[in-house]
Amino acid sequence: MKSREAVVLRILELAESRDITINNLATISAVPPTTLKNIIYGNTENPGIATITKLCDGLGITLKEFFSADIFGCLEQEIE
Repeated sequence: MKSREAVVLRILELAESRDITINNLATISAVPPTTLKNIIYGNTENPGIATITKLCDGLGITLKEFFSADIFGCLEQEIE
């Protein structure tokens, strides 16, 4: 799995666990809904750390908590 895919899955997992929609997550995180949807639908190859930080703030978690999920422990090599 690529890091972009892992980030998307983590965002979806966190939103679902808190029973919030993607639009609601965008609102509480001060991230434009189009930006968040572009990340989720794969239109953004490299979601920036500033955007992920805002999402974490909206979710009430730290970056460390975001990236501590097991999914980030099994990423494949991205340099080809």
